[in-house]
Amino acid sequence: MGSKLVKVIAALMLILFTTLSFSLNAEAAASTYVTKGSTTKKVVALTFDDGADGANINKILGILSTNKIKATFFLTGSGAANHPTSIKNITTQGHAIGNHSYSHPDFTKLTAAQMKAELDKAEATIKNITGKTSKPLFRAPFGAVNSAVLSGVGAAGYTHTIQWNIDTVDWKGVSSTAITDKVVNNIVPGSIVLMHTGAGASGTPGALPGMISKLKAKGYSFVTVQQLLNMPTAGGTYYTVKAGDTLYSIALKYKVTVAALAKANNITNYNLIRVGQVLLIPGTTTPPPATTVKYTVKAGDTLYSIATKYKVTVAALAKANNITNYNLIQVGQVLIIPVAAPPVATVKYTVKAGDTLYSIARTYNTTVAAIATANKIASPYIIQVGQVLIIPK
Repeated sequence: MGSKLVKVIAALMLILFTTLSFSLNAEAAASTYVTKGSTTKKVVALTFDDGADGANINKILGILSTNKIKATFFLTGSGAANHPTSIKNITTQGHAIGNHSYSHPDFTKLTAAQMKAELDKAEATIKNITGKTSKPLFRAPFGAVNSAVLSGVGAAGYTHTIQWNIDTVDWKGVSSTAITDKVVNNIVPGSIVLMHTGAGASGTPGALPGMISKLKAKGYSFVTVQQLLNMPTAGGTYYTVKAGDTLYSIALKYKVTVAALAKANNITNYNLIRVGQVLLIPGTTTPPPATTVKYTVKAGDTLYSIATKYKVTVAALAKANNITNYNLIQVGQVLIIPVAAPPVATVKYTVKAGDTLYSIARTYNTTVAAIATANKIASPYIIQVGQVLIIPK
């Protein structure tokens, strides 16, 4: 009786500790500040900031389409409201988008609440027009960024703040030649090029064809910012953290690993998430279909003898061939033989003081659900010191 009571108390303490560690210290990760991609490959991301008029959007889209290039557009909510058809054309043609605020204020002069209001209003406007989210990319108006801005936009669900390493200053009305030379003469692998869609950037449409041609001649290919940074596909699933949530519980809900969820959202401390924080849920890969072989039924064969021959169960063989009566097979009938997958390699781990199923899963880069299933653990909170766990790999 005393031993059972100790186990119950230990389990309750573990639950309490886990809950507190996730909720009391909760704080969203700051947005990552990016000026270029970290790569040696000759790739470049062309980016366009859209403001109030968007006068050159359709010209730019036509040039990109002709050259079969995808770019990234940072949209303001006010601009989207002013020229919704052009904004819709951007996403319809498969280009990536990001949030450039609603009214283009200097974010370094805003409170966190004001930043969120600007981002949320822009996101709602853009999503209403395109059906696409602007998350998780943000570009600061005027490029004005400090630590408070990174914290504020990170808390609002924008994991990456995208700057640039080549500024064409096209908004000043400089010539097409000056824009082209600025890009071609300063290009390096992973460059992010800043351009604009407005009437003030009058030289941009004229610069693009020659710029693209010269960059291709140098061996460069064109990517979106998400592709440049190897980020999950834009437009994925998003989840808003609620009271009581943990990174583990959210990962379990969406059947992804905690490590993948943390990586997609730039979270370095798995214990730090905040109520109201918006998380990007990375997509999962569909497993390939089971390998199969075929067998032609011969005289004297039975479903049992064939199943034995191929080391599969009669039930599996019947299911694969839609057979309801195990005694009815015909000579010449071709059966699909489901080949059993090779056994999953495993390692063993002995639970130590302070361990949780979550910490063990993290160590072995697997999920809590996978460990729980492999060890027939009904409650992921109840494990014992000295218990030997099978870790599926």
